[in-house]
Amino acid sequence: MKKLNLSIAVCFLAAAFSADLKAQDTNTDNHTITISIPEVALVDIEPAATKNITLGFTAPTEAGNPVTASASNNTLWLNYSSIKSVADPTRNVSVKVNAIIPGVDIHVTAAAATGSGAGTLGTPAAQITLSAADQTIISGIGSAYTGNGANNGHNLTYALAAGSGPGGVAAYADLQATATTIATVTYTISDN
Repeated sequence: MKKLNLSIAVCFLAAAFSADLKAQDTNTDNHTITISIPEVALVDIEPAATKNITLGFTAPTEAGNPVTASASNNTLWLNYSSIKSVADPTRNVSVKVNAIIPGVDIHVTAAAATGSGAGTLGTPAAQITLSAADQTIISGIGSAYTGNGANNGHNLTYALAAGSGPGGVAAYADLQATATTIATVTYTISDN
């Protein structure tokens, strides 16, 4: 009987120790990977070193003729990087100018995106006449990047009121002679 009790005690003791043992390796195992993707909303104008442009008018050489607008300028490129949030499926780029020049309309047109970018690139609007209020120039941007620098993104063409009035002037009667008027054009990328 003592041997039976000793055997039973040993069995209970072995069972107690085996409960604390770790499980044996099997033919499969797993672990988790945590992935973090930041929300991104960046915009810039390229080439950065020469992004200030000059537009103007040429005086007539014959009495009775109007001033004529300078040629359009298409040296600038709009670049952006975007990782959208779950709550806001797309983004827009808007544009505005800080100063309205009497008698002059400044037009800007964005071309379709070209270059080394990828993702859901935005769709440009038709020609915009700049104003002090934000206007959408690129819409429907998802998670995307345009590529950096000139020849990537949306080529911007600026022109002075071409065809909307005599000599390319919006309201000729409002023109005033001035040596230099600086207007700042601001582009902003934002959620819809």
